Amino acid sequence: MIEIPSKSIHLMITSPPYFNAPFDYSGLFDSYDNYLKLLKNVATETFRTLDDGRIACLNIDDMLVDGQKFPIVADATRIFMEAGFRYRDRLTWKKPEGYIRISRRSGVILQHPYPMYFYPDNLLENIIIFQKGKFTYNKVNTQKRESSKIDLNEFQKNKWFLTLWEMTNVLPNAELERDIAAFPDELPKRLITLFSYVGDTILDPFVGSGTTMKVARQLGRNSIGIDIKEELIPTIKEKLGFGSKQSLLNSKNDKFDIVIRDKSNEANSC
Repeated sequence: MIEIPSKSIHLMITSPPYFNAPFDYSGLFDSYDNYLKLLKNVATETFRTLDDGRIACLNIDDMLVDGQKFPIVADATRIFMEAGFRYRDRLTWKKPEGYIRISRRSGVILQHPYPMYFYPDNLLENIIIFQKGKFTYNKVNTQKRESSKIDLNEFQKNKWFLTLWEMTNVLPNAELERDIAAFPDELPKRLITLFSYVGDTILDPFVGSGTTMKVARQLGRNSIGIDIKEELIPTIKEKLGFGSKQSLLNSKNDKFDIVIRDKSNEANSC
């Protein structure tokens, strides 16, 4: 993230690739250690680019690959704390049970109804929240505070106050989400509303199809998205409501960047 000045970001929201998951990037990483090195780099750069007192949110979960379960949530928590963050909270995202069926894994006990044959199917994901130091509330002027006021009716109706958030996941092969393990709009909507102010800059270092940027724009925030897949640019622009590169660059009312980085570590900004 060398393009991003230190302490210029006000909130980071991202969902890293699932480790070698067959439905996301199967076999992308040579080893689990290499995956953790990626998370370490992200944690270090996120800490550098975040302003003091600001929040980093990681939507991540443990992963079962070829019969082995990897403790990704625990390792990611350790990595972000070692980078200098304070562990603030953990939320659990619960997906609708209607999308879950007994799988080959959980169904083993149907064939062998005895102890030690139990393997549960997962309908939960974690959102772990970190903070860089302490936030100075009186630095935010009254106008900015009032323009960013949270809708308490929605807060209470949809139970944002709980550590368990029930949200519908993006359906497989949904329009603009094919071959992308995207999170639903509701996830960044809640986090952006709760942890940033109008006019702030939101960062997503694994921007994917651009959901974080789309929601940030809807909520009056600026955004920066980073990815390695240049072919995602048309999808991101469509999500943001821009039909061409020219209209994206010429927008006078919005400030956001899409950074596509190749393997030589050179970046092209759109």
